[in-house]
Amino acid sequence: MLDALFVLFQRLLPARALGRLVHRLSRSERPWLKSLLIGGFCRLFRIDLDELDRAPADFPSLNAFFTRPLRAGARPLDPDPASVVSPADGTLEQLAREGEPLAPVAKGFQFTAAALLAAEGDEASAYAGGSLATIYLAPHNYHRFHMPLDARICRVVLVPGRRWAVNRRTARSVRGLFAENERVVCHCETPGGPLAVVLVGALNVASISLAFAGEVLPDDGPLPRRIDYPADEAGLRLARGALLGQFNLGSTVMLVTGPGLLEWDRGLVPGQPLRMGQRIGRLAGA
Repeated sequence: MLDALFVLFQRLLPARALGRLVHRLSRSERPWLKSLLIGGFCRLFRIDLDELDRAPADFPSLNAFFTRPLRAGARPLDPDPASVVSPADGTLEQLAREGEPLAPVAKGFQFTAAALLAAEGDEASAYAGGSLATIYLAPHNYHRFHMPLDARICRVVLVPGRRWAVNRRTARSVRGLFAENERVVCHCETPGGPLAVVLVGALNVASISLAFAGEVLPDDGPLPRRIDYPADEAGLRLARGALLGQFNLGSTVMLVTGPGLLEWDRGLVPGQPLRMGQRIGRLAGA
């Protein structure tokens, strides 16, 4: 009953208008307002201030603080060049190894790779038999995301959708939650096969920024918008650990791979906390 009421409450919310309001407030540089917002955010979510590269008062807005960089050395990369690293701080919510369903029915997250990636034909079939990892970023987490392995960005797909809150209560009631929500899909080429980095929007997530394209504003069109990049375009070959972008409030990073690309570490289990740069797998055959 509580799950149903929570979902009903979200259905009644003017999510777009709320997102625009949050967008405006979080970017306000009025000294009194940004100080109030940043101070309240730090107290409410118990931010680890020792990781910052400057004092909270030195950030010009709440969004600048939310998308804060960290001091040098705060997130070292796993030293093995064949390792696959966590793209973000957060909690591992889902893990599907090769041959397993991408979303176990018991968890209520049902979706197909084609639906999640807004892909069709050969693009969708390239992920058949692959694997998946879902990392949820809580408000207190570092909200920049990075490349889990060396790759080239070849396509970005902006997928319109809902802005459901991304949490277990909503997921239990909304079938295919991640394939329903607004999201940005970065399709990547690697020597071992395709990799998709899916950036899922959520309630109050006003936008997502990509390091090579800037802020990606919500698209209210009925169909996904695809942006293809030529193979020789500069800035799209990103090394393992390189900055890929940031959430401007929110949310969830999903990694979807084609078969034979990597093997998740045996010790990975849902519910496990992760830090960006931490080893989560290894390239197959390396």
